[in-house]
This record gives sequence, structure tokens and C-alpha cells, in this order.
Amino acid sequence: MAELNREKLAQLFDRERLMFTQAHPKSAAAYERADHLFGRVPMTWMNKKAGGFPIYFDRAEGNRVWDIDGNEYIDFALGDTGAMAGHSAPAVVAAITERVAAKGGLTTMLPTEDAEAVAANLSARFGMAKWSFSLTATDANRWAIRLVRAMTGKSKILVNAYCYHGSVDEALIVVGPDGEGMSRPGNVGSPVDVTQTSRVAEFNDLAGLERQLKHGDVAAVLMEPAMTNIGIVLPEPGYLAGVRELTRKYDALLIIDETHTFSADWGGMTRRDNLDPDVFVIGKAIAGGIPIGAYALSEEFAAQVLARTDLDLVDMGGVGGTLAGNPLSMAAARATLEQVLTEDNFEAMIALATEFTTGVQDLFDRYDLPWSINQLGARAEYRFAKPYPKNGTDAFNSADAELEDFLHLYLANRGVLLTPFHNMALMCPTTTRADVERHNEVFEAAIAELFG
Repeated sequence: MAELNREKLAQLFDRERLMFTQAHPKSAAAYERADHLFGRVPMTWMNKKAGGFPIYFDRAEGNRVWDIDGNEYIDFALGDTGAMAGHSAPAVVAAITERVAAKGGLTTMLPTEDAEAVAANLSARFGMAKWSFSLTATDANRWAIRLVRAMTGKSKILVNAYCYHGSVDEALIVVGPDGEGMSRPGNVGSPVDVTQTSRVAEFNDLAGLERQLKHGDVAAVLMEPAMTNIGIVLPEPGYLAGVRELTRKYDALLIIDETHTFSADWGGMTRRDNLDPDVFVIGKAIAGGIPIGAYALSEEFAAQVLARTDLDLVDMGGVGGTLAGNPLSMAAARATLEQVLTEDNFEAMIALATEFTTGVQDLFDRYDLPWSINQLGARAEYRFAKPYPKNGTDAFNSADAELEDFLHLYLANRGVLLTPFHNMALMCPTTTRADVERHNEVFEAAIAELFG
């Protein structure tokens, strides 16, 4: 296996940092002037920057992004799934324009007919019966958690170590050295010790899951059917069926969060793999970039919830928000689902992701690198480990921040953007084979410099 020379990596990174600074004087100046922003950015995670300051956005179209210095990028980040339909897809722009300019009324607290059309489309994709909307998947998860606690009378939520469900408090738990749960390192200001609200098991570990469910206090297992924020950790054969079997055995509900795994198929992994959740959550991708989230209930569970006259689902029960289900989100979602994220477009996106994955794996093989890549439909992600990790903890331990920053910066300096948080590339309907080939060409050049 090829070995990484850390001294050479540092030298190359310094060169790339200088190139980045020289190519982005306006971004550097804008960042320096941002005295009134916490961390100098609109949201602190925007400080995930390999170049010393963030690239400042100017405009975007399809899978292309331009910064304020005039640099053009092939965008494989796509808003970390939020722009999976592509930036400013014409059908979505038309729907937004009609709602804003022709019809107005962006916040009314009144339903629109678009909402039923969106819910019907989502039901056809994912097989869930009843839908409710939010502004983010984080909100949808929070509200779903309230419902499952109310209906089961149990207090704890079980998640997988190093999962991602937005900023939901209950999800910030990992498996500690003793095999039991502990607060995820870096957790900011948790209201209570997360072990009071949550249990945790490694992904792909049915024995560990059963050990935690045996306590009898788990209201629901909240999980992605494939982990996507710590690399792409795929389920082993029989694992997802085993999770469903164990949740039923121990009288716990199952919440499937497909906010990122929606890349797997027109109907996500839920349709592709015939999953059967009690509650389903999705977010950002379904409205073409307009803020949205949604959760769905099975027919049986929805009827049980609505039969509970003691639950305040209308006013101050802690489920809902005045901007949720707003006319703009619904119009954008309808256009995105009906006209952009279609079955034909998914087929093309998945084919391109397969080409991307094959090309990257070929590079790993030719240069004898101890790295690997996984694909989930229209999404692919590599990890600095071989074989690819099977659970979140192993995936976390395979991270290499210095190497990752160098590769991201090398690619960005040559007009290719990956998701800044990890090594993810996502295809959208306007991504082309030439875009994939360009990524692989630049990626090989980086590898050749590192290991040549």
C-alpha cells in the first residue's frame, strides 16, 4: 500500500493555501469585514474552510456555482443535498415566481392545494399515509420524537453512534469505551445529560441494538437506513430487516430519516429496500432549495395519534410552527417533486454516480491506496480506510482532517467543489459525464502529487 508522506502533504497544502488566497481577494476582504457576524459567518458551520476563509457565493445555476471573485466551480456539494434538484431549476423558479409575484401571501397560516399534491407525491414515493410539514428535517425529527414519546409512554430515543439527524438533542450520543452511551465530543450546551434521553448502538450491530432495547424504555429507534454524515456506511445484508424485527419485539417504534438517503432512489431506500417504518422524515432536497422538512405517519400510527383527545396537536402542544407548510415551500416542493426529481432524472443521476464511483475506485487501485469509496444512488463518498468502515465509530476514526482539507482545497483551486464536511459528491439533473471526468482528472493529479 502507498504510504502518505506528512511533510510532503504539509508543503503541498501551503502551496494550495497560497493559490487559494491569491485567487479569492474579494472573499478574503468580505470575511475580514464581517465584524457583526458570530464567527464572521451567517452560521458557524460555514467556518469549515480549508483555505483560511470561506468562498463567498455570488450566483449559481444547475450544478455550477460562481463566487464574488468570478471563479466558476462544478458543484458536487449541492448544498449537502439541499440543492439535489440543481440550483434554480427552471420549473422551481417558475413556481416560486408565480407564488411571490403573481399570487403573493407568503405567510398566511392557511393551507394551499399544493400541500395535498406534495403529500400525494411523497406517499407514492415512500408509501407513507399521512404527512405534516416543517421548515427543516431537524424540526420534523423533533416533532416526531414528541409524538412517539406521547404514544408509547417511554422516554428514550435510540440512535446510531455518529448518526446525523440535524441538531436534535437526542441524537448527540455515541458509544463510549465501555460499550455504553456517552455525550458526543463537542456537544454544545445540552439541556440534560444525553444518556437520560437517549440510547445508542453501532450501525450494523443487531446484538448491540437488542441489548439496548431490552431495557424497555425506548420509545423509538431513529435512524438513517444508511449513515451519510460520517462517510456512507451501508447496511449489511439483513440488518435493516433485523432492526424492524427487534423494534417490534421490544414494542418500540421505528423512525426512518431519509433526508440524505433520498439519493438512493426516486422513493429513497424505503421504496428501494421495502422498508416499513412507523414514522418517516425527510427534508431540504424536496423543495429545490427552499427551506422545508416533512414527517409522515403510517396509517395505523396516524389513527392512533388522532384518537388521543388529550394531545394538543392544534395549539400549544409543542408540535408545529407558524411558518411550517407555508405557500412558498409547498409551491417549490410541488414543482421539484413533479418536474425535477423525477424517475428518469434519478436514473440518469445514479448512472453518473456509478461512473464517478468506478473512476475513483480505479484510481485507488492503480495507486495502491488504502482508501475506499461507497455509493448510495446519486451520491458517492470516499473514506481514508480499506475496507470501508461498517459503523459510525470506525468511520469517525478513519477521518484525516489534514488530508481531507488538502484534497478539498486542491479540488476547489481547480474548480471542483465537494461537500465541505466530508468527501461527498452528489449528482443533480444537470451534472454531466464531463463533470465527473473533470473531478476524476483533478483528483488523480492530487493523488499523483501526494504519492508520486
